[in-house]
Amino acid sequence: MSSAWYELHDVAVRHIGGTRAHALQGITLDLDAGEQVALIGPSGAGKTTLLSTLACAHRPDSGTFCAFGTDPWQLTDAGRHAMRARLFLAPQTPPLPPRQRVVTAVLAARLPHWSLGQALLSLFKPADPEAAYRALARFSLGDKLYARVDRLSGGERQRCGLARLLLSSAQALLVDEPLSALDPALSQLTLNTLQQEARERNALLVCSLHQVDLALAHFPRIVALKHGRIVFDLPREQVTQAMIDELYLGEQPPANSPQTQEMAAKLAVGACL
Repeated sequence: MSSAWYELHDVAVRHIGGTRAHALQGITLDLDAGEQVALIGPSGAGKTTLLSTLACAHRPDSGTFCAFGTDPWQLTDAGRHAMRARLFLAPQTPPLPPRQRVVTAVLAARLPHWSLGQALLSLFKPADPEAAYRALARFSLGDKLYARVDRLSGGERQRCGLARLLLSSAQALLVDEPLSALDPALSQLTLNTLQQEARERNALLVCSLHQVDLALAHFPRIVALKHGRIVFDLPREQVTQAMIDELYLGEQPPANSPQTQEMAAKLAVGACL
């Protein structure tokens, strides 16, 4: 039996969609219960593919991949489906049916534990609207309980997807760019809520972020990727500005970095001339 919840050794994953190129190469990584890990790196570094691989959505092309002590790709389809109930992948753009009410979309987190009859009934009469409201309220979204999904802004849809996470029973919370459409205050609230939830259930939290400053402020472990490879995997205290500069060398500066703020200031001055 594996000691860690995830053990990856020299894992490679190909891009989805027909290309034979690798999105991830040589990934060696251990992740365990209670850890809170930020994935950073430039766009196209492989962060989303790594999260999808951890969620057992992408099958590695080579290497060793174990989740909860077993290789999920050696299980039957039913066994792998049961394992996925222990995981929750929150994509950057959650796949929420546009004409569905928010309460129904959030309660969909309970689908793995419902019968077909319960699921169908909840479409017409939500099974537990109070639970959905409490989850939404933690992301300052309680007033949208009975709104239609297509009436939400991009940031509200993101938080609706994260409220669904709170109603899951997952032990591994895999979150992709949850702050991309949020202002600074909501970004802080969102990270605080996710981290509190992970601590309360002793879950693993792996979160990809473009906001390097927030990653360093909130997460004790930083995993940096570039060109599909891990550049460093360190406690945040050991991550230096030189490492960050090298990681993003030749790339657009990460959001909220000093370089980005300086550029924004110059643009603002230019607009006034």
